[in-house]
Amino acid sequence: MNDGYTDLPAGKIASVVTFLEMRDRPALAPIVAPQNMQVRRVLQPELGWYRQLYRRVGEEWLWFSRLMLSDEGLRAVLWSERIEIFALSANGEDKGLLELDRSAPDEVEIAYFGVSPDLIGKGAGRFFLHHALEQAWSHNPARVWLHTCNLDHPRALHFYQAAGFKPYKFAIEVSNDPRLTGLLPVSVAPHLPIIRESHS
Repeated sequence: MNDGYTDLPAGKIASVVTFLEMRDRPALAPIVAPQNMQVRRVLQPELGWYRQLYRRVGEEWLWFSRLMLSDEGLRAVLWSERIEIFALSANGEDKGLLELDRSAPDEVEIAYFGVSPDLIGKGAGRFFLHHALEQAWSHNPARVWLHTCNLDHPRALHFYQAAGFKPYKFAIEVSNDPRLTGLLPVSVAPHLPIIRESHS
């Protein structure tokens, strides 16, 4: 790949993706759940429920890939025996999503992880990630890994590194802006401008 700038056509977005991994099981001290919060596993999740929670957690960070799947395609992913779905509830309302993917031998990917914007900074993320790591390492993998990007919450990368994840790779992801394709409202993710027309 050549160094320097690469122009994108109007309607496209690009993000710098950081891949992180953990190759040793961490020594997880017991953690007390924040008040009125609890985690539960959701087997064979109802698709409408999943999409609503996916949007609640990820809209502001331009999560959209799951929204592109048909009912059949999404069900095939979520109901796989290699996928584990967990929800974090606060005061009885689901506000956190965790998806573990055990498709690859000897590793577990934290494919999706996040809490709704109103829970950020209240200890929910730390508590939920503690559960994610306990569950992921319960399968005795050689490594646990995930990725984040510069479209995510500005503290996300530090959050994962503080938990013991180590960066090992960068990638550039280019995609259609989901706010222009109709997958997400144009009002979300104000930290990333919408480019509708190309200018020379």
